[in-house]
Amino acid sequence: MPPPPPLMQYQRPDIKDKGLTSKAGHFELGCVILISAFCLLHLTGCATVPRGQLNLPVYYINGAKYFPVISYCELKKIGWDYDTFTRTLTLKRGAQQVSLAVGSPLAVVNGTSRSIKLPVNMYGGAVAAPYRFKEDVLDLIFKEEARPKADDFVSCGRFRKIIIDAGHGGKDSGAVGRNGLQEKNVVLDIARKLDLLLKEAGYDTIMTRDDDTFIPLSSRAGIANRNNADLFVSIHANANRARSLYGLEVYYVSPYLDDSQRALAAAENTGLSDNGICPVSASRDLKATVWDLVYTSNRAESIDLARYICNQARGSLSTRIIGIKGASFYVLKNTQMPSLLVEVGFVSNSKEEKMLKSGLYREKLAETIAQAIKQFCRDYSAMEVGVK
Repeated sequence: MPPPPPLMQYQRPDIKDKGLTSKAGHFELGCVILISAFCLLHLTGCATVPRGQLNLPVYYINGAKYFPVISYCELKKIGWDYDTFTRTLTLKRGAQQVSLAVGSPLAVVNGTSRSIKLPVNMYGGAVAAPYRFKEDVLDLIFKEEARPKADDFVSCGRFRKIIIDAGHGGKDSGAVGRNGLQEKNVVLDIARKLDLLLKEAGYDTIMTRDDDTFIPLSSRAGIANRNNADLFVSIHANANRARSLYGLEVYYVSPYLDDSQRALAAAENTGLSDNGICPVSASRDLKATVWDLVYTSNRAESIDLARYICNQARGSLSTRIIGIKGASFYVLKNTQMPSLLVEVGFVSNSKEEKMLKSGLYREKLAETIAQAIKQFCRDYSAMEVGVK
């Protein structure tokens, strides 16, 4: 064994050489860190965010490139549902549907089995699929659709500005199912999906809440009135002690409410000049008369829209359609435009709670309401210009 080098080589370097020695040490340390990181990433897995349109993480699992499927769905606005029992993730948008099972190298694309060569994995608690599958299949079948031009939005007619009200929120959970499903979370997800669908169709939408926040009833009605909205749609989920009850129902403002008293209160507290309906100088009695007519018209249009929603639901939802009812809910009687409250189902019913827990079913509910609103607006627009 050779003798150790002279001690002087380990002594503190001269001040003149200190900077050079320090830089060399830093360089060597940096090389060690880079090599260690490179080996670690290829032995286990890593997450990076590549440059591009989608801010989508990328994982390397056993040297193969993967991506988190649910993150992809959120970025591309694709509905998804994960079955914890079968460990199957289902993606759906429109007529396109893809199912992936954790541990399987196969995917079911629109009913047809297709090899993805590498198995679907779980990484960090998320479902991860081979990146090539995203490029070769998902990006093609879930490609972005061309947005309609402004000229295509004439069918909105006078119902262009729509308030979407997700019931409850924050400290107010609303109804709670036997298995813990909270109404506030269900209706917020449906409201967000409805908001996106209507925005894509050219409507000007405003959500009373877009997160888990408590909004008082008076504030919800106030948001609609201050923004001179054309429609107000409130989304709720039902509950009943009779757990056998299930189905969808739609409420409009009760015909038993005294519209004259509502009109008088509106005449005293609210002007119609902002909408160009009644001049500021009009007497209270004239304003009350105009408001009475407005409320009567609003109720009739609310009932019509409720019928459109129920008819659309009968053809697209796998649940009972209870029908249309009048009610004196605060948000219905205190909004100054056609207003509806949609009870999408009963969380107290075990079967319907399971359905409402599904992201795909919530997307279907949003699509049903959106289709009904669009058809209602098209038909009213056609009637207003004398076209059948």
